[in-house]
Amino acid sequence: MNNLITSTQQNGVLIIKLNRFDKKNALTNAMYIQLCQLFTQAQEDNTVRCVLIQGDENCFCAGNDLEDFLNSDENSDLAAFKFIKILGAFNKPLVAAVAGAAVGIGTTMLLHCDMVYAATNSKFKLPFTQLGLCPEAGSSLLLPLRLGANRAFELMVLGESFSAEQAYNYGLVNKVCQVDELLSIAKKTALTIATLPVESVMASRKLIRDASQAVLPQVMENEAKAFFRLVNGQECKNIIAKFFS
Repeated sequence: MNNLITSTQQNGVLIIKLNRFDKKNALTNAMYIQLCQLFTQAQEDNTVRCVLIQGDENCFCAGNDLEDFLNSDENSDLAAFKFIKILGAFNKPLVAAVAGAAVGIGTTMLLHCDMVYAATNSKFKLPFTQLGLCPEAGSSLLLPLRLGANRAFELMVLGESFSAEQAYNYGLVNKVCQVDELLSIAKKTALTIATLPVESVMASRKLIRDASQAVLPQVMENEAKAFFRLVNGQECKNIIAKFFS
């Protein structure tokens, strides 16, 4: 693996760090492949009891790398959606530390997390329709369950950015932290989770998620079909191409 994503393991916690800060941690096909590998390893490794995903104090994830996205082929599409499926089926506690940009998948992946901490400098955005696309990562199910259909429509169709405080009020994050405290607070929580009785934690997590999990795979499949149709349409291609013209 290259250093665009790094990982360390400490006391039962796998810490995954997005490390492409010159591009605001925009995800490429290669990075999706790395994330697939790391989450699969975490799922299979009994010594991993919790996963923490983070950037740094200034940036979490600016979504897909549009240039990589524009040049993507079928394999690239499969890598991104393979990660989404792995994320949706992941059965261990997942903690996120968010700062700065959390755009697209940088926000929708948080819907699969069990604890989310956001720094005061966080900015969330779901610019699906602005790119000629549609929701992904199960967000068309999970976001309305959190916020109701009207608010979910507002965030995913109008696509306006919202703050950490708004995300907290929407129930998308557990706590808003000072920038310099974010990573330590998130890590402390992940380490605490890792010390709890494993079977009890796993059973509790499953019970909490069972209602949505029953239909989530089909929702993701429906999203993928719509997404592929839209991304291959001329409208989406024209919008993305404008970023580089």
